Amino acid sequence: MSVAAADQALYQIVSGAAPSTVDGVLETMRQVDRTLADNDGLKWFNRMYMMVTEEVDMRPPAGGWKDAIWLDRLDVIFAGLYFKAIVSYLDNPGGAPNAWDALMGARYRPGIDRIQFALAGMNAHINHDLALALIETDRQMNIVPNYESPQHVDYEAVNGLLQTVMPATLEVLAVGVLGQLAQDTGKIGRLLAFWNICKARDLAWDFSGHLRALPRVAQRVGLQAQDQVTGVVGRAILVCA
Repeated sequence: MSVAAADQALYQIVSGAAPSTVDGVLETMRQVDRTLADNDGLKWFNRMYMMVTEEVDMRPPAGGWKDAIWLDRLDVIFAGLYFKAIVSYLDNPGGAPNAWDALMGARYRPGIDRIQFALAGMNAHINHDLALALIETDRQMNIVPNYESPQHVDYEAVNGLLQTVMPATLEVLAVGVLGQLAQDTGKIGRLLAFWNICKARDLAWDFSGHLRALPRVAQRVGLQAQDQVTGVVGRAILVCA
């Protein structure tokens, strides 16, 4: 299936060589941000993801990261799955993960606030992609972290940072660059109560360990079930009043 003319520029950005550094990831996100129109819901997930990635990159915990190399590799692999999801949907919407279809299929739907698009994308990315990114990162680095490992300490430190920056980031999306109210900021608390990013990340860590222990066929079945549930949650976020 050919890519729609309106998405050719986006496709060229995300289908190129995968970024190999966090700086490269951020540059790709900035290009996507500049390319997408304000009425495109994908723009607001991408904008939030970019802002959160910048915050994590610039604000290490006191004493620094325990394994910065592992964390950077995870960030790069994780973001790569996001770019691949866009390519997959633009190539063939019917063949894309159900988790991402919830957001991508609603990109231009009126009546959905920016913060809903942002969290629907985060839901897809964490609940569908993060376990896969963890498994691939650990495979490349030949480690299997446990709950006492430096890697898990860093992972939980990111959770603590996200708890702080997520509400503020969503408010930036809702208010807009001119400081004028553009969306319903009252939805921020309701949506974050409905979908908790730190809980989702903890579940993704557990899910990655569960998948490692399964044979390949069972892994596929588990991922398919997770994909379906994630799509349902994403659609619920997009209709949250």
